[in-house]
Amino acid sequence: MPAAKDQPHAAKDEPLSLLLRAFHLPTMARIASQAMAEAQAKNWSHRELLLHLCESEAQERSARLTQRLLKTSGLPEGKTLGTLDEAALPERVRRQLPALLAGDFIDRNENILAFGLPGRGKTHFLAALGRELILRHNRRVLFIPAFKLVGRLLQAKAVNALEQALRNLDRFEVIALDDIGYVQQSREEMEVLFTFLAERYERRSLMISSNLVFSKWDQIFKDPMTTMAAVDRLVHHSIILEFSGDSLRVRRAKEKAQA
Repeated sequence: MPAAKDQPHAAKDEPLSLLLRAFHLPTMARIASQAMAEAQAKNWSHRELLLHLCESEAQERSARLTQRLLKTSGLPEGKTLGTLDEAALPERVRRQLPALLAGDFIDRNENILAFGLPGRGKTHFLAALGRELILRHNRRVLFIPAFKLVGRLLQAKAVNALEQALRNLDRFEVIALDDIGYVQQSREEMEVLFTFLAERYERRSLMISSNLVFSKWDQIFKDPMTTMAAVDRLVHHSIILEFSGDSLRVRRAKEKAQA
């Protein structure tokens, strides 16, 4: 007898499920029958049932968005907050981490500038921060080595599509530009990099890691005036992080050898 009672109920649910899918509400369509049965068993009001359905849809939609953002972020695998040795970070960097994880600097269009010699953890820190900005706040983040970005922009410029390439990059709220100090620019490379920095000035946030302090950025941009203009734009709204101390890679190698 229970099966006979369930059949009409299932038949009624099918049009509802089709309508919910037509309205692009797949989670509500999937759980509608179960939710209505639970509502009947627990004596929910219509408002409680509707709230449950909407909250379930919102949660799964947010989870799907997070996965899409991670997929398009270019973030390196393994460089997460969980694998970041926070105790090895300089004290000032460690103190600033909670505020950076809140993501408010993005709303202020501020930049994060990480300086330090190779092996000090700059890349891992920025990658971990970028991943948390996606996981916690669904921010649109792109992580890309500087030489790859410059190469992409040069290819676009060669086919008169530089403006479109910059527009595509503009959809990312934060772009983490890794190892800018390794880019030895020709004049054409310097021009597209400067154009990119100027386009995001006071509009979008950058996270940049560099082995070179600002006084040596003439090695990147060659021209003193261009160097000054680039530095001025980056520093105007920025949080500067200095990664000092011993190389983390060297320290881990020693620890491994001792173990």
